[in-house]
Amino acid sequence: MNGAGTGDGGGTATDDADDPTAPEWKAVFWDIGGVILALDSVQAAHAEFVAGLLERRGVETDLEEGIDTWRTTVGDYFREREDTEFRSAREGYHRGVAAIVGEEVPREEWEPRFEAIVRDSIEPVPGAVETIERLADQDVHVGVVSDVDDAEGKRMLERFGVRERFDSITTSEAVGRTKPDPAMFETALEKAGVAPERALMIGDRYDHDVNGAAEVGMHGVAFGADDGPAVSYRIESPEEVLDIVDGARGAPNRSRG
Repeated sequence: MNGAGTGDGGGTATDDADDPTAPEWKAVFWDIGGVILALDSVQAAHAEFVAGLLERRGVETDLEEGIDTWRTTVGDYFREREDTEFRSAREGYHRGVAAIVGEEVPREEWEPRFEAIVRDSIEPVPGAVETIERLADQDVHVGVVSDVDDAEGKRMLERFGVRERFDSITTSEAVGRTKPDPAMFETALEKAGVAPERALMIGDRYDHDVNGAAEVGMHGVAFGADDGPAVSYRIESPEEVLDIVDGARGAPNRSRG
């Protein structure tokens, strides 16, 4: 745990006393895409990359069609995986480049440009960085559970200045599986050394993040995710997590006995 103590509690608690029935949370885990990383900034970065690729290679197609080819190819690549097996996003991007150009392009030709554009374009979800920093100063394990490639995920966190604020980072590449595979959450819990019922998982996808976490006994915090019985808390902004940790939001909506 990064902090030396509990800090000032954070959040926006009012005169209401903390709910004595609320669990004492020991760990807060974050997905990256859609929770820490603003997905619209990723889409903009990919569009910029595709535009440059079309121009450099003299591909006679408009940008909209190029982006559609990119998204379809990358999407199909991930849909072809068996169950929850890990597939590197970089391989999907490599296939996307080849589909646009019409032939395979050496990685050393396109990857540096891609990395530079992504690095300069991505933005955090408003409030995420500040919330992570405040949590890191409290007596709670702060971790990541994400389906990203290991190196790419860590670079994103470095870009936002919060990599060192996390006590653990669990990626699909390191585990070899993707959410909602129990191995993802169990690995994260083992790193944290906490019981699942004392852990929160913040995610933007119901099946993968929220329900996946609930299946191993964790409490799912839905941030943009669909509603469902596995949702213990729903938040509209990352800062609301501070109220949950402080007990200001009360006991979770679900009970596992």
